[in-house]
Amino acid sequence: MNISFRQLRAFVTVARKGSFTSAAESLFLTQSALSGLIKELEQTWEVKLFERTTRRLVLTSAGQELYPKAQQILMQIEEINTQAKSYRAIHQGRVRVACSQQLAAFLLPELIAEYQLITPSTHIDIMDCGVENVIPLVDEGEADWGIGPEREVRSNISSENLFSLPFHAVLKKEHRLAKQSTLTWAELIHEPLITLKGPFSERLAEQIHVSQQSILEKANKVNYMSTALSMVNAGLGITICLPYSKKQIDQYDLVMCKMVKPSISRKFYIFQRKSAVLSDAAQHFKDFVVSRLNKGKYFTQQE
Repeated sequence: MNISFRQLRAFVTVARKGSFTSAAESLFLTQSALSGLIKELEQTWEVKLFERTTRRLVLTSAGQELYPKAQQILMQIEEINTQAKSYRAIHQGRVRVACSQQLAAFLLPELIAEYQLITPSTHIDIMDCGVENVIPLVDEGEADWGIGPEREVRSNISSENLFSLPFHAVLKKEHRLAKQSTLTWAELIHEPLITLKGPFSERLAEQIHVSQQSILEKANKVNYMSTALSMVNAGLGITICLPYSKKQIDQYDLVMCKMVKPSISRKFYIFQRKSAVLSDAAQHFKDFVVSRLNKGKYFTQQE
């Protein structure tokens, strides 16, 4: 017994419309083609499905019994089709993620590597950039979504808190303060400090006590964390960083000490346009990233 999807759809549509004319129009078929499909189905099942009254077309008793089952089968087929389309969209899609350079270097590659074990055909484009360019790339539609530190956003951009990480000092193992698990900002007053230029230091200065701001004012400022770590490794001072730089710090065989009094954290967000509907692939990868980071897969928020 061979029953086709077209036959079932014809049966259900005619039953719902109560008219061959109306059903044929909605299915973009001629009435003769539609009648042929119904006739084939009746011959296959060996039952009559419809009968005409003086006013309209109605289901026979056999048709009434078979109609809900045919509806259910069609719904299941549509659901399978939807799932197949979603699978293709996720597993064969392309995702563009804007990300600040530090995160792009130390966090995203591992996340992508793990994700591609699940969805190897999804292509992830890392749009590594300065922290000030993350939101503009999202706003202009160049990126599907972005990850970066807390920033003021326009009304058309949504921000979802992703994680928060405390600042650490980075020292050579031989440094006199290196054996401490924590350092206070006051302890850095007489130490040569190396920090990053721009918003990194500016926002840090806003969060520490006024009496300690001179620490940052006299610091040697560079553009990249890799430069700062190289200078620390050469014995030129101490730098301030966040835990996602730990692997590079370990490569230099340096030590991290959490900063306290005050303990200051930096919040990171996922940014996306409010009006944009993410593709299945972009939404799936975003959900994966949020899930992994919330579970402390790559670092804990208390590091």
